[in-house]
Amino acid sequence: MLVAAFALAGLVGTVLLMLPVSRAGEGRAPFVTALFTATSAVCVTGLTTVDTATYWSRTGQVVILALIQVGGFGIMTLASLIALFLTRRMGVRTRLTAARETKSVGLGDLRRVLRGVLVVTVVVESVVATILTLRFRGTYDEAWGTATWHGIFHAVSAFNNAGFALFSDNLMGFATDGVILIPISIAVVIGGLGFPVIVEVVRHHRPGSWSVHTRLTLLVTSVLLVGGTVFFTLAEWSNTRTIGSLGAGDKLLNGWFGSVQPRTAGFNAWDYGGVTDETLLGTAILMFIGGGSAGTAGGLKVTTVIVLFLVIVAEVRGDDDVIAFDRRIEHRIVRQATTVALLGVAAVGGSTILLSALTNLPLRDVTFEATSAFATVGLSTGITGDLGDPAQLVLVLLMFLGRLGPITLVSALALRERNRRYRFPEGAPLIG
Repeated sequence: MLVAAFALAGLVGTVLLMLPVSRAGEGRAPFVTALFTATSAVCVTGLTTVDTATYWSRTGQVVILALIQVGGFGIMTLASLIALFLTRRMGVRTRLTAARETKSVGLGDLRRVLRGVLVVTVVVESVVATILTLRFRGTYDEAWGTATWHGIFHAVSAFNNAGFALFSDNLMGFATDGVILIPISIAVVIGGLGFPVIVEVVRHHRPGSWSVHTRLTLLVTSVLLVGGTVFFTLAEWSNTRTIGSLGAGDKLLNGWFGSVQPRTAGFNAWDYGGVTDETLLGTAILMFIGGGSAGTAGGLKVTTVIVLFLVIVAEVRGDDDVIAFDRRIEHRIVRQATTVALLGVAAVGGSTILLSALTNLPLRDVTFEATSAFATVGLSTGITGDLGDPAQLVLVLLMFLGRLGPITLVSALALRERNRRYRFPEGAPLIG
């Protein structure tokens, strides 16, 4: 049902974008262009083969905005409901543990989840849209109608981690405007945390009462944001093609913004075609990691990555159990994390090989593009529009897989849990 719902939304969006009224110029958009844009919007990715600001009419932009909202709201709602559903399908002991450790979704019902996601979405988007509208109107002297439209569009795109912008250079023209970049980045972070984390933090103000999931998500997110800000600021400090000519404060602002976007959204305040190799590799790693579960961010999710890291720590220390905040991580969670991570690596690696075979573009750019599509981030070195239809269709499938693959895979693995009534004799293959 989850896959069918998103496929249907993408199909409807494709048809609407192919209407002549959706295009700013003469004629109508080609099928692949409309399909790529609709998929990117509903999967809240942000990759584009055409300039959103000039290629699509206001009607087309409204369609894109609606697809972004449907995709973001849908993924937060359905992911939260799946967590609730899986909790109720498991055994009594697991259900009691889940109810204690995931208060935000384990004790709710359908109406409560839907209402919660709607309230969070409306509040965050409204606040950010208001700030942006006033800024566009007051500082950039846009007409009230244009400023309001720009404010709403970028607020929705930010909270849903879509990365679509109504400016031809994305947000590069606002590289020194903190009033634009900071609210957008905050909306991106909030949307990328995930609905369960947001609700639990709001309801339970004491960190000691938070679940392991919330603690891990907030801890890893904070580390990646701070570490990413320092890394990107230093890596691009002297690069005149990005932030080298800016003042120290603006460099730090762009380092922060560059740290936020790769993990979740895909807005860019600098040209990724001109960044250093270190920045490109660091960005690809952050894109692959992604954001929080049951949120609008893509990637493997921070909890998957931290569980794998804790597995390494436990193995190095010689511990039988994987421990996080004085709680033992179940072996089934470890197996699920390993499976999702390895299949994610296979998806990016396989699609990179396929894209390399279909194009003559540099491997660094193709790898970056494939990672961005799978992680539903939307950052690009500028090659998306130069890809042929076959390569663009590969990215369409990769965006769809990256948006729904991890959720459906984990759900399937959880539902297939079973206890054998027998065990095979042990084997010991050599490792290393």
